[in-house]
Amino acid sequence: MKAIILNLLAWIMLPVMDGFAKYLSTTIPVLQITWSRYFFTVVIALPIMLIFFRKNFKWTEQPKLQLIRGLLLFCANILFFYSISVISLAKALTLAFIAPLIVTILSPFFLGEKVGIRRWVAVIVGFIGSLIVLRPGFVEINLASVAALGTGVLYAFYLIVTKKLHKSDHPLLTLLLTGTVGCIIGSMIVPSVWVQPTITEWYMMFAIGFFASIGHLFLILSLKYADASKLAPFGYFEIITNIIIGYYFFNHFPDNSTFLGLFIIISSGIYIFRREALNRLN
Repeated sequence: MKAIILNLLAWIMLPVMDGFAKYLSTTIPVLQITWSRYFFTVVIALPIMLIFFRKNFKWTEQPKLQLIRGLLLFCANILFFYSISVISLAKALTLAFIAPLIVTILSPFFLGEKVGIRRWVAVIVGFIGSLIVLRPGFVEINLASVAALGTGVLYAFYLIVTKKLHKSDHPLLTLLLTGTVGCIIGSMIVPSVWVQPTITEWYMMFAIGFFASIGHLFLILSLKYADASKLAPFGYFEIITNIIIGYYFFNHFPDNSTFLGLFIIISSGIYIFRREALNRLN
């Protein structure tokens, strides 16, 4: 029960970060918003590591993979923050939910896993769900929708690298190093687009890093009490918080096609997670 509560708290925290990012995108460049997410993540995560988890504060055994992981998440954040600056939070997140399906497609090549016919069918069904959201030929597909799909693809690679790091590095160290990679890259790029924030915007930029740090910390802590495969379906709870924030703060509510596509993508994703869990038991 503790694992579920912590996991759900994470999926409440992270959409709040997205809400602040969407609000700021009207006045602050996306790259600057992304930089703030990583800069303040490091500011918050480093003291937590030093004070409470010092024994885990040791250098990574796989620095190249940590660098790749950080680059993937940094690029995924840029694409997602751009997408929500144009389209609704719910639509962007729904399209990004193709990540578990992409992981299934890539797992035979990068993780050496076997994918059976039923999981391939689930992937195809999930892809159909994303087409229902996009409705190609019925509505114009804009760059923001493509960016949201790109977020899902990059996040899938990010999940694969995370799986490879799971057995070698402590999750909190991985969190800190991922934040550090994004902070360094972002700090190199952000001067070219910098817009001087107001005091309120500084608070919001800090809030983005805060909710990102606390949300990921809750995710890590939840994995101490339950397996990732058991908690994975709860990740879809994020869409509920996302829809609430989008409706109350941006007057966005998903249309019927988005809800139908979301249902199909979630159903196929949960099926894949269940099959993966069963395969591990066998």
